[in-house]
Amino acid sequence: MILKKRKTKGCLLLLLVFLVCCLGGCSSGGRQQNGDGKSASFSSFGASETVRILSGSENRELEQILQDCAKKEHVNIEITYQGSVDIMRTLQEGAQDYDAVWPASSLWISLGDTEHLIKHAQSVSTTPVVFGIRKSLAKELGFTDGGTTVADILAAIREKKMTFCMTSATQSNSGASAYIGFLYALSGEKDTLTEEDLQNETVQEEVKSLLSGIDRSSGSSEWLKDLFLSGDYDAMVNYECLIISTNQELERQGREPLYVVYPQDGLSIADSPLGYVDHGDSGKEEAFLKIQDYLLSDEAQDAIQRTGRRTGYAGVSEENSDIFRTDWGVDTERILTAVPTPAADVLMDALDLYQTRFKKPSLNVYCLDFSGSMEGEGNEQLVEAMSQILLQDNAKKNLLQATEGEVNIVITFCDTIIQVYQVTDSSPQNLEKLYDEIRNEYCGGGTDIYLAAEEGLSLIADGYNVSDYTPAIILMTDGMSNGSETFDDFAARYREIGLDVPVFSILFGDAEREQLEELAELTNARVFDGREDLIGAFRSVKGYN
Repeated sequence: MILKKRKTKGCLLLLLVFLVCCLGGCSSGGRQQNGDGKSASFSSFGASETVRILSGSENRELEQILQDCAKKEHVNIEITYQGSVDIMRTLQEGAQDYDAVWPASSLWISLGDTEHLIKHAQSVSTTPVVFGIRKSLAKELGFTDGGTTVADILAAIREKKMTFCMTSATQSNSGASAYIGFLYALSGEKDTLTEEDLQNETVQEEVKSLLSGIDRSSGSSEWLKDLFLSGDYDAMVNYECLIISTNQELERQGREPLYVVYPQDGLSIADSPLGYVDHGDSGKEEAFLKIQDYLLSDEAQDAIQRTGRRTGYAGVSEENSDIFRTDWGVDTERILTAVPTPAADVLMDALDLYQTRFKKPSLNVYCLDFSGSMEGEGNEQLVEAMSQILLQDNAKKNLLQATEGEVNIVITFCDTIIQVYQVTDSSPQNLEKLYDEIRNEYCGGGTDIYLAAEEGLSLIADGYNVSDYTPAIILMTDGMSNGSETFDDFAARYREIGLDVPVFSILFGDAEREQLEELAELTNARVFDGREDLIGAFRSVKGYN
């Protein structure tokens, strides 16, 4: 009897060890991705330290390398993805929730590290910010011969021969870098960009004309790639490495690849610095250095090159040259000379001008759920979120101010349309009045998201020339749609109108994700999860428009 007991205990012990190994990833390391794509974690069984990294979205392509790192160095890694401006703001506020930062460019560490917390910062890889243009169009425009300037690209846009997708310059490094490159080239390639250049009327007119060629925007470089693959667009501005991975997917789909065009007088380079945030924890610092050393090792650098990034002094090794294909316009022989980084105050003024005066004006239609289930805390959070966008003193903190010529429409709905408010003169005073209307709205009734979205689509189609704006419907709901309209009704209307208007949705409360994902897939948009941070979700979606 005693022997049987011991055998049972032994079996239970073996079972327990097995379960722990499975759940913890054992020595092989485990990987877990957040459902909304904002974060990922890589675990190593028995690791005593977890390093929390705040990173740009472009590093999602390196997740397999991070998983290998966690396994080999016995360190747990948690990575959170944010836009460049958010990384800068987080650093300015002390980055208490993070042990390391990994933005696309050192620029954002320079602007954000006001407390001098960053140490051990080293570049992991480099990649230039380039135009990827449909190969046949690039050839037609004469851009496959080399020597293309920003003025050449501007001419193609003015002649209506090309449009392009680009991330927001105030939310993402690739957009900011390209924009600074445009300004530098259009101002005459001086030693560096100055305040006088920003106020030059010719420069202002030319950069506005160039930015008028943007037909879709994004707050994320990685998502811009996904957008391009799901749509039908001429070109996009993005990192060379993401153009390469886009082409790999286009080739798999049997579609025309992009041709890489380097604006010779306005080229910016992302140097991907990984730096330690010093909170005085020596254990964290030691674990960070293990991660950094691994990423800079020959093994990891080779793997990073295989993703289309350049590494080390040579840039690209002979054995990886097949990734950097010359028939796609990728040139690893040329010496890449980046535009000089302007002074911090000039840069911030340039970004402010982009947001308020230079970018193509937004046409925002906010469909806001005021059904009965929103009463109370949900309504309070919604009102606070809209205050961060409509009240311009708040919006300025996150570089989300209204642009000259911007249109803001608010549709409040339940199972019917409650009110429609249109503001075509988006002055601070008018936007504050719009905010007051939202603040005084009452909750009640059921939920019909399709009715509200269709109303917004009709207002855009019937009242505006979409080519003059960057349009978007921003739908926020906390429940399942159970009204008279269906997804099929909306889809039929959307296809009938035939406009490229994304429906970005913000998930809150008990909203049905599947319904919102259907809208996003139909309209080449995405769903933002606002269940934990509704205010942050509204800020994020505004950065996509």
